[in-house]
Amino acid sequence: MRSGLMRSDIEDRIGELVDALFVSIPSGVGSTRKDLKLSQSEMKQVLTRGAGWAVEQGYGASHDLTYIEAEGCIPGADPGRVSKRAMDRGKPQLGTLGSGNHFVEVGYVDEVFAPDKADALGLEKDRVTVIVHTGSRGLGHQVCDDHIRVMLEAARKHHIELPDRQLCCAPVNSQEGQNYLGAMAAAANFAFANRQIITHWVRETFARVLGRGVGLSLVYDVCHNIAKIESHTVEGKNRRLCVHRKGATRAFPPGHPEIPRDYGRIGQPVLIPGDMGRYSYVLVGTLKALEETFGSTCHGAGRLMSRGQARKVAKGRAIIQEMADRGIYVRGAGRGTIVEEISEAYKDVDDVVRVVHGAGISEMVVKLRPLGVIKG
Repeated sequence: MRSGLMRSDIEDRIGELVDALFVSIPSGVGSTRKDLKLSQSEMKQVLTRGAGWAVEQGYGASHDLTYIEAEGCIPGADPGRVSKRAMDRGKPQLGTLGSGNHFVEVGYVDEVFAPDKADALGLEKDRVTVIVHTGSRGLGHQVCDDHIRVMLEAARKHHIELPDRQLCCAPVNSQEGQNYLGAMAAAANFAFANRQIITHWVRETFARVLGRGVGLSLVYDVCHNIAKIESHTVEGKNRRLCVHRKGATRAFPPGHPEIPRDYGRIGQPVLIPGDMGRYSYVLVGTLKALEETFGSTCHGAGRLMSRGQARKVAKGRAIIQEMADRGIYVRGAGRGTIVEEISEAYKDVDDVVRVVHGAGISEMVVKLRPLGVIKG
Protein backbone atom coordinates (compact mmCIF):
# COMPACT_ATOMS: atom_id res chain seq x y z
CA MET A 1 0.00 0.00 0.00
CA ARG A 2 1.00 3.62 -0.50
CA SER A 3 -0.15 6.31 1.91
CA GLY A 4 -0.88 10.01 1.77
CA LEU A 5 1.94 10.50 4.26
CA MET A 6 5.63 11.29 3.92
CA ARG A 7 8.50 9.86 5.95
CA SER A 8 8.74 13.01 8.10
CA ASP A 9 5.07 12.62 9.11
CA ILE A 10 5.60 9.36 10.97
CA GLU A 11 9.28 9.02 11.95
CA ASP A 12 8.73 10.31 15.49
CA ARG A 13 5.60 8.16 15.97
CA ILE A 14 6.72 4.89 14.44
CA GLY A 15 6.91 3.08 17.77
CA GLU A 16 3.37 4.07 18.68
CA LEU A 17 2.13 3.06 15.22
CA VAL A 18 3.84 -0.34 15.16
CA ASP A 19 2.68 -1.11 18.70
CA ALA A 20 -0.90 -0.37 17.64
CA LEU A 21 -0.58 -2.53 14.51
CA PHE A 22 0.82 -5.34 16.66
CA VAL A 23 -2.34 -5.24 18.79
CA SER A 24 -4.68 -4.99 15.79
CA ILE A 25 -3.18 -7.87 13.77
CA PRO A 26 -2.61 -11.14 15.67
CA SER A 27 0.74 -12.73 14.85
CA GLY A 28 2.80 -15.75 15.82
CA VAL A 29 2.46 -19.52 15.54
CA GLY A 30 -1.20 -20.54 15.71
CA SER A 31 -2.40 -16.95 16.09
CA THR A 32 -6.20 -16.59 16.02
CA ARG A 33 -8.95 -13.96 16.24
CA LYS A 34 -11.90 -13.96 18.62
CA ASP A 35 -13.66 -11.04 16.93
CA LEU A 36 -14.29 -12.77 13.59
CA LYS A 37 -16.30 -15.97 14.00
CA LEU A 38 -17.23 -17.79 10.79
CA SER A 39 -19.96 -20.37 10.27
CA GLN A 40 -19.28 -23.33 7.99
CA SER A 41 -21.30 -21.70 5.19
CA GLU A 42 -19.41 -18.41 5.59
CA MET A 43 -16.13 -20.28 5.46
CA LYS A 44 -17.15 -21.86 2.17
CA GLN A 45 -17.94 -18.40 0.82
CA VAL A 46 -14.44 -17.23 1.79
CA LEU A 47 -12.88 -20.20 -0.03
CA THR A 48 -15.04 -19.67 -3.10
CA ARG A 49 -15.00 -15.87 -3.41
CA GLY A 50 -11.77 -14.70 -1.78
CA ALA A 51 -11.20 -10.97 -1.34
CA GLY A 52 -14.62 -10.19 -2.81
CA TRP A 53 -16.24 -11.82 0.22
CA ALA A 54 -14.11 -9.69 2.54
CA VAL A 55 -15.06 -6.46 0.75
CA GLU A 56 -18.77 -7.36 0.96
CA GLN A 57 -18.35 -7.75 4.72
CA GLY A 58 -16.99 -4.21 4.96
CA TYR A 59 -13.27 -4.94 4.87
CA GLY A 60 -12.07 -2.39 2.34
CA ALA A 61 -13.69 -1.10 -0.83
CA SER A 62 -14.66 -2.65 -4.15
CA HIS A 63 -11.97 -0.71 -6.03
CA ASP A 64 -9.34 -2.63 -3.99
CA LEU A 65 -10.22 -5.70 -6.05
CA THR A 66 -8.98 -4.00 -9.22
CA TYR A 67 -5.47 -4.04 -7.78
CA ILE A 68 -5.36 -7.69 -6.73
CA GLU A 69 -4.11 -10.49 -8.96
CA ALA A 70 -7.14 -12.25 -10.49
CA GLU A 71 -9.22 -9.59 -8.68
CA GLY A 72 -8.73 -11.58 -5.50
CA CYS A 73 -10.43 -14.81 -6.58
CA ILE A 74 -8.95 -17.84 -8.33
CA PRO A 75 -11.67 -19.61 -10.36
CA GLY A 76 -12.35 -23.30 -9.89
CA ALA A 77 -12.08 -23.28 -6.10
CA ASP A 78 -13.82 -26.31 -4.60
CA PRO A 79 -14.37 -26.15 -0.82
CA GLY A 80 -15.55 -29.76 -1.03
CA ARG A 81 -11.92 -30.76 -1.65
CA VAL A 82 -10.77 -29.04 1.56
CA SER A 83 -10.71 -31.35 4.56
CA LYS A 84 -12.59 -30.66 7.80
CA ARG A 85 -9.24 -30.45 9.57
CA ALA A 86 -8.09 -27.71 7.17
CA MET A 87 -11.38 -25.82 7.61
CA ASP A 88 -11.15 -26.04 11.38
CA ARG A 89 -7.59 -24.71 11.33
CA GLY A 90 -8.51 -21.85 9.01
CA LYS A 91 -11.71 -20.53 10.57
CA PRO A 92 -10.15 -18.81 13.61
CA GLN A 93 -7.09 -17.65 11.65
CA LEU A 94 -8.70 -15.39 9.06
CA GLY A 95 -7.28 -11.89 9.60
CA THR A 96 -4.04 -13.04 11.24
CA LEU A 97 -0.42 -12.75 10.20
CA GLY A 98 0.99 -16.06 11.36
CA SER A 99 4.67 -16.80 11.85
CA GLY A 100 7.90 -17.54 9.98
CA ASN A 101 8.84 -14.97 7.36
CA HIS A 102 5.40 -13.32 7.38
CA PHE A 103 5.36 -9.65 8.30
CA VAL A 104 3.77 -6.22 8.18
CA GLU A 105 6.30 -3.52 7.35
CA VAL A 106 5.88 0.25 7.49
CA GLY A 107 8.51 1.98 5.38
CA TYR A 108 9.13 4.63 2.76
CA VAL A 109 10.37 5.07 -0.79
CA ASP A 110 14.13 5.45 -0.45
CA GLU A 111 15.23 5.49 -4.09
CA VAL A 112 13.48 5.91 -7.44
CA PHE A 113 14.92 4.21 -10.55
CA ALA A 114 12.14 4.78 -13.08
CA PRO A 115 10.38 8.09 -12.30
CA ASP A 116 7.58 7.73 -14.87
CA LYS A 117 6.67 4.26 -13.62
CA ALA A 118 7.01 5.28 -9.97
CA ASP A 119 4.66 8.18 -10.66
CA ALA A 120 2.09 5.81 -12.20
CA LEU A 121 2.24 3.74 -8.99
CA GLY A 122 2.08 6.82 -6.73
CA LEU A 123 5.48 5.97 -5.23
CA GLU A 124 7.43 9.21 -5.03
CA LYS A 125 10.56 9.54 -2.90
CA ASP A 126 9.89 9.47 0.87
CA ARG A 127 6.26 8.35 0.37
CA VAL A 128 5.20 6.10 3.30
CA THR A 129 4.35 2.53 2.29
CA VAL A 130 3.07 -0.64 3.95
CA ILE A 131 3.89 -4.20 2.88
CA VAL A 132 1.84 -7.17 4.11
CA HIS A 133 3.22 -10.66 3.57
CA THR A 134 1.04 -13.56 4.68
CA GLY A 135 -1.02 -16.29 3.07
CA SER A 136 -3.47 -19.09 3.74
CA ARG A 137 -2.21 -19.85 7.26
CA GLY A 138 -2.94 -23.27 8.79
CA LEU A 139 -5.63 -23.99 6.21
CA GLY A 140 -3.14 -23.88 3.34
CA HIS A 141 -0.60 -25.91 5.29
CA GLN A 142 -3.20 -28.58 5.97
CA VAL A 143 -4.32 -28.64 2.31
CA CYS A 144 -0.70 -29.31 1.40
CA ASP A 145 -0.31 -32.07 4.00
CA ASP A 146 -3.57 -33.72 2.96
CA HIS A 147 -2.69 -33.81 -0.72
CA ILE A 148 0.95 -34.87 -0.37
CA ARG A 149 -0.27 -38.29 0.71
CA VAL A 150 -2.68 -38.42 -2.23
CA MET A 151 0.01 -37.31 -4.70
CA LEU A 152 2.52 -39.90 -3.50
CA GLU A 153 0.01 -42.62 -4.29
CA ALA A 154 -0.94 -40.90 -7.57
CA ALA A 155 2.68 -40.83 -8.70
CA ARG A 156 2.90 -44.59 -8.21
CA LYS A 157 -0.45 -45.13 -9.91
CA HIS A 158 0.54 -43.05 -12.96
CA HIS A 159 4.06 -44.55 -13.09
CA ILE A 160 5.85 -41.25 -12.40
CA GLU A 161 9.43 -41.66 -11.15
CA LEU A 162 10.27 -39.14 -8.42
CA PRO A 163 13.85 -37.94 -7.81
CA ASP A 164 12.60 -36.76 -4.40
CA ARG A 165 9.41 -37.62 -2.51
CA GLN A 166 8.74 -33.90 -2.01
CA LEU A 167 8.24 -33.64 -5.78
CA CYS A 168 5.21 -35.93 -5.63
CA CYS A 169 2.70 -35.08 -8.33
CA ALA A 170 -0.13 -36.22 -10.59
CA PRO A 171 -1.17 -35.38 -14.16
CA VAL A 172 -3.11 -32.09 -14.21
CA ASN A 173 -6.17 -33.66 -15.85
CA SER A 174 -6.26 -36.71 -13.57
CA GLN A 175 -8.84 -36.87 -10.78
CA GLU A 176 -6.10 -36.35 -8.20
CA GLY A 177 -4.76 -33.35 -10.11
CA GLN A 178 -8.17 -31.74 -10.47
CA ASN A 179 -9.00 -32.36 -6.81
CA TYR A 180 -5.78 -30.68 -5.76
CA LEU A 181 -6.27 -27.66 -8.03
CA GLY A 182 -9.75 -27.18 -6.55
CA ALA A 183 -8.40 -27.29 -3.00
CA MET A 184 -5.38 -25.12 -3.81
CA ALA A 185 -7.58 -22.43 -5.40
CA ALA A 186 -9.74 -22.46 -2.26
CA ALA A 187 -6.63 -21.95 -0.11
CA ALA A 188 -5.46 -19.11 -2.40
CA ASN A 189 -8.84 -17.43 -2.02
CA PHE A 190 -8.55 -17.73 1.76
CA ALA A 191 -5.17 -15.97 1.45
CA PHE A 192 -6.66 -13.16 -0.66
CA ALA A 193 -9.41 -12.66 1.94
CA ASN A 194 -6.87 -12.80 4.76
CA ARG A 195 -4.70 -10.06 3.26
CA GLN A 196 -7.75 -7.94 2.44
CA ILE A 197 -8.96 -8.09 6.04
CA ILE A 198 -5.47 -7.24 7.34
CA THR A 199 -5.34 -4.34 4.87
CA HIS A 200 -8.57 -3.03 6.40
CA TRP A 201 -7.16 -3.22 9.93
CA VAL A 202 -3.94 -1.54 8.84
CA ARG A 203 -6.02 1.35 7.48
CA GLU A 204 -8.09 1.56 10.67
CA THR A 205 -4.98 1.53 12.85
CA PHE A 206 -3.23 4.25 10.85
CA ALA A 207 -6.34 6.43 11.09
CA ARG A 208 -6.71 5.82 14.83
CA VAL A 209 -3.07 6.64 15.61
CA LEU A 210 -2.36 9.38 13.07
CA GLY A 211 -5.81 10.85 12.40
CA ARG A 212 -7.43 11.57 9.07
CA GLY A 213 -5.60 11.96 5.78
CA VAL A 214 -3.46 8.82 5.90
CA GLY A 215 -4.92 7.76 2.53
CA LEU A 216 -3.76 4.13 2.33
CA SER A 217 -4.38 2.82 -1.20
CA LEU A 218 -3.61 -0.62 -2.51
CA VAL A 219 -0.81 -0.60 -5.09
CA TYR A 220 -0.97 -4.33 -5.76
CA ASP A 221 -1.52 -7.76 -4.20
CA VAL A 222 0.30 -10.56 -6.00
CA CYS A 223 0.66 -14.30 -5.32
CA HIS A 224 3.63 -16.57 -5.02
CA ASN A 225 3.76 -20.34 -4.51
CA ILE A 226 0.66 -21.01 -6.60
CA ALA A 227 -0.29 -22.93 -9.74
CA LYS A 228 -2.54 -21.19 -12.26
CA ILE A 229 -4.04 -22.14 -15.60
CA GLU A 230 -2.89 -19.48 -18.09
CA SER A 231 -2.61 -18.88 -21.82
CA HIS A 232 0.93 -18.66 -23.21
CA THR A 233 2.53 -18.80 -26.63
CA VAL A 234 4.71 -21.89 -27.06
CA GLU A 235 6.47 -22.55 -30.36
CA GLY A 236 4.20 -20.05 -32.06
CA LYS A 237 0.98 -21.58 -30.77
CA ASN A 238 -1.33 -20.34 -28.03
CA ARG A 239 -1.62 -23.00 -25.32
CA ARG A 240 -3.36 -23.36 -21.98
CA LEU A 241 -0.72 -24.26 -19.41
CA CYS A 242 -0.55 -24.94 -15.71
CA VAL A 243 2.11 -22.46 -14.55
CA HIS A 244 3.45 -23.25 -11.09
CA ARG A 245 5.25 -20.29 -9.53
CA LYS A 246 7.08 -21.83 -6.60
CA GLY A 247 9.54 -19.35 -5.14
CA ALA A 248 8.42 -17.04 -7.94
CA THR A 249 5.84 -14.36 -8.63
CA ARG A 250 3.96 -13.10 -11.67
CA ALA A 251 5.52 -10.39 -13.87
CA PHE A 252 3.12 -9.63 -16.74
CA PRO A 253 4.10 -6.91 -19.27
CA PRO A 254 2.50 -3.62 -20.29
CA GLY A 255 -0.78 -4.07 -22.10
CA HIS A 256 -1.53 -7.53 -20.71
CA PRO A 257 -5.30 -8.01 -20.26
CA GLU A 258 -4.92 -9.41 -16.72
CA ILE A 259 -3.34 -6.32 -15.16
CA PRO A 260 -5.19 -3.18 -13.98
CA ARG A 261 -5.98 -0.65 -16.68
CA ASP A 262 -4.14 2.03 -14.67
CA TYR A 263 -0.94 0.03 -15.11
CA GLY A 264 -1.46 -0.89 -18.74
CA ARG A 265 1.30 1.48 -19.86
CA ILE A 266 3.94 0.33 -17.35
CA GLY A 267 3.25 -3.36 -16.66
CA GLN A 268 2.18 -5.33 -13.60
CA PRO A 269 3.70 -4.28 -10.26
CA VAL A 270 6.12 -6.90 -8.90
CA LEU A 271 6.77 -6.92 -5.14
CA ILE A 272 10.15 -8.31 -4.00
CA PRO A 273 10.64 -8.24 -0.21
CA GLY A 274 14.15 -8.32 1.23
CA ASP A 275 14.66 -8.67 4.99
CA MET A 276 13.54 -6.69 8.01
CA GLY A 277 16.83 -4.80 8.36
CA ARG A 278 17.61 -3.68 4.83
CA TYR A 279 15.24 -2.97 1.95
CA SER A 280 12.62 -4.27 -0.47
CA TYR A 281 11.80 -3.44 -4.09
CA VAL A 282 8.90 -2.69 -6.37
CA LEU A 283 9.47 -3.63 -10.01
CA VAL A 284 7.22 -4.07 -13.06
CA GLY A 285 6.79 -7.00 -15.41
CA THR A 286 8.17 -7.11 -18.95
CA LEU A 287 7.50 -8.64 -22.33
CA LYS A 288 10.74 -10.61 -22.05
CA ALA A 289 9.39 -12.31 -18.92
CA LEU A 290 6.29 -13.37 -20.85
CA GLU A 291 8.49 -14.74 -23.65
CA GLU A 292 11.14 -16.47 -21.52
CA THR A 293 9.72 -17.31 -18.07
CA PHE A 294 5.96 -17.59 -18.64
CA GLY A 295 5.60 -14.10 -17.14
CA SER A 296 7.48 -14.87 -13.92
CA THR A 297 10.29 -13.47 -11.79
CA CYS A 298 11.75 -13.98 -8.29
CA HIS A 299 9.55 -13.40 -5.24
CA GLY A 300 12.05 -12.48 -2.54
CA ALA A 301 15.65 -12.45 -1.41
CA GLY A 302 15.80 -16.11 -0.39
CA ARG A 303 17.45 -17.53 2.72
CA LEU A 304 21.18 -18.08 3.16
CA MET A 305 20.83 -19.76 6.57
CA SER A 306 18.43 -22.26 8.05
CA ARG A 307 16.43 -21.05 11.01
CA GLY A 308 18.66 -23.11 13.31
CA GLN A 309 21.81 -21.55 11.86
CA ALA A 310 20.31 -18.08 12.28
CA ARG A 311 19.60 -18.77 15.96
CA LYS A 312 23.25 -19.77 16.48
CA VAL A 313 24.53 -16.62 14.74
CA ALA A 314 22.18 -14.43 16.82
CA LYS A 315 22.97 -16.10 20.14
CA GLY A 316 23.82 -13.52 22.81
CA ARG A 317 22.92 -10.58 20.59
CA ALA A 318 20.25 -7.96 21.33
CA ILE A 319 18.64 -8.10 17.87
CA ILE A 320 15.79 -5.70 18.67
CA GLN A 321 18.27 -3.13 19.95
CA GLU A 322 20.49 -3.66 16.91
CA MET A 323 17.51 -2.91 14.71
CA ALA A 324 16.60 0.15 16.77
CA ASP A 325 20.17 1.43 16.34
CA ARG A 326 19.54 1.23 12.58
CA GLY A 327 16.33 3.24 12.93
CA ILE A 328 13.94 0.27 12.63
CA TYR A 329 11.37 -0.46 15.35
CA VAL A 330 10.54 -4.20 15.54
CA ARG A 331 7.80 -6.09 17.35
CA GLY A 332 7.40 -9.86 17.29
CA ALA A 333 5.27 -12.53 18.87
CA GLY A 334 8.43 -13.95 20.41
CA ARG A 335 12.20 -13.50 20.36
CA GLY A 336 12.57 -16.80 18.48
CA THR A 337 11.05 -15.56 15.26
CA ILE A 338 12.96 -12.29 15.36
CA VAL A 339 16.35 -13.98 15.71
CA GLU A 340 15.47 -16.44 12.94
CA GLU A 341 14.75 -13.49 10.64
CA ILE A 342 18.01 -11.55 11.10
CA SER A 343 19.28 -9.87 7.96
CA GLU A 344 22.31 -12.18 7.72
CA ALA A 345 19.95 -15.14 7.29
CA TYR A 346 18.94 -13.77 3.87
CA LYS A 347 20.68 -12.97 0.61
CA ASP A 348 21.06 -9.27 -0.09
CA VAL A 349 17.89 -8.62 -2.12
CA ASP A 350 19.75 -5.84 -3.94
CA ASP A 351 21.91 -8.50 -5.61
CA VAL A 352 18.89 -10.68 -6.45
CA VAL A 353 16.85 -7.81 -7.92
CA ARG A 354 19.74 -6.60 -10.05
CA VAL A 355 20.03 -10.07 -11.58
CA VAL A 356 16.36 -10.20 -12.66
CA HIS A 357 16.53 -6.58 -13.82
CA GLY A 358 19.66 -7.34 -15.82
CA ALA A 359 18.02 -10.42 -17.31
CA GLY A 360 15.14 -8.24 -18.43
CA ILE A 361 12.41 -10.30 -16.76
CA SER A 362 11.38 -7.42 -14.49
CA GLU A 363 12.35 -3.75 -14.27
CA MET A 364 13.36 -1.91 -11.09
CA VAL A 365 11.08 0.99 -10.15
CA VAL A 366 11.70 1.90 -6.47
CA LYS A 367 13.58 0.74 -3.40
CA LEU A 368 11.73 0.75 -0.06
CA ARG A 369 13.33 0.98 3.39
CA PRO A 370 11.67 -0.14 6.64
CA LEU A 371 10.91 2.09 9.61
CA GLY A 372 8.87 -0.40 11.63
CA VAL A 373 8.19 -4.12 11.33
CA ILE A 374 5.85 -6.69 12.87
CA LYS A 375 7.17 -10.25 12.69
CA GLY A 376 5.18 -13.37 13.44
